[in-house]
Amino acid sequence: MLQPSRSAPAQIPEIGVGVLGYSFMGKAHSNALIEMPHIYWPPPAIPRLACIAGRSEAAVAEAARRFGYQRYTTDWHDLISDPSVQVLINLGPNDIHAEPCIAAAQAGKHVLCEKPLARTAEESRQMLEAVGKAGVKHACAFNYRFVPAVRLAKELIEQGALGEIRHFRGYYLQDWLVDPNAPFAWRMSKKAAGAGALGDLCHVIDLARFLVGEPRSVSAATRTFTKQRPLPGKPDQFADVDVDDAFVAMVEYDNGAIGTWETSRVCPGRRNHQYIEVNGSEGSLWWDLENLNNLHVYFREEKQPRTLGFHEVIVTDPGHPFMQYWWPAGHIVGWSDTFVNQIASFLDAVVHDKSVGPYQATFEDGYRVAVIADAILESAASRQRVDIKF
Repeated sequence: MLQPSRSAPAQIPEIGVGVLGYSFMGKAHSNALIEMPHIYWPPPAIPRLACIAGRSEAAVAEAARRFGYQRYTTDWHDLISDPSVQVLINLGPNDIHAEPCIAAAQAGKHVLCEKPLARTAEESRQMLEAVGKAGVKHACAFNYRFVPAVRLAKELIEQGALGEIRHFRGYYLQDWLVDPNAPFAWRMSKKAAGAGALGDLCHVIDLARFLVGEPRSVSAATRTFTKQRPLPGKPDQFADVDVDDAFVAMVEYDNGAIGTWETSRVCPGRRNHQYIEVNGSEGSLWWDLENLNNLHVYFREEKQPRTLGFHEVIVTDPGHPFMQYWWPAGHIVGWSDTFVNQIASFLDAVVHDKSVGPYQATFEDGYRVAVIADAILESAASRQRVDIKF
């Protein structure tokens, strides 16, 4: 006779989730909500996919059917008024981050919002104040904090294994806008997006703060290489592009370190290439998103022959970050798995009233990244170094 499993609590709480957005990020987050209880067992909670919202009724209806949401709507206000929704996950374009998140917080719902938190620092500040006043849990979805190799890098730095941190260099390069005939989209509009590659690929700024600490000042340049793009389906009609295609910045940190940041959406051959390197007085490490399971480390105290160089650590052993929930050693995890780790962490904070930070990004982190982004734009416009003031 089959017997019931007794390896998990008899009652695992359910938590109702409402999701705003059904496209690229909608797919990533919905998949994580479905998969998390299968990987994290017993899970902090079982997400109940209560409702999904989006602009196109046909598309959002199909997303609800595809992922198993109980309801769908074309009006995000329905997510806020729905008593079965306890958590809002906001994956919409940047111009609809602030209003739904603020409304959700005021209704007592916990909020996870995609990055960038908002279009400007001022808009982000309003969101931060709203969640603080409401006392709800809040997170900004900087999912690369949940790559096991990145978390191992964080642990090594916190343990002092690299000594005094002296350099951080990071870049995030893509090529999806190399073609000048690529059609115009909301990510190319300042009104909708706030910024271009700077906001879209701001993970590199978050990882710099996460690993090294707060920046003190920036000196930056931005470029828009293609000033107009054809409207979708209307190749003879064009819209002005008023955000950056790329930026580069020199950075000084509060702890005395220096470094560089760079992002671009017009680098041929770079599909999704994010690279970070940290150099300290006693060692160095580097990591590449397109080889995300491997962390490369070098420690001076090993006195290894120069020909050996960096060690390549495959971060899949049971003692490595997050890997107790995943597969046997050597069985790698992937990009989508970072969202599984992220939602498990957030729901654990919600259900057990734990702090979301410091390892998961909060609205405070999202706000600070927005302040830095505004400083980069100011520096680029003025051609002067700008101090960062939170």
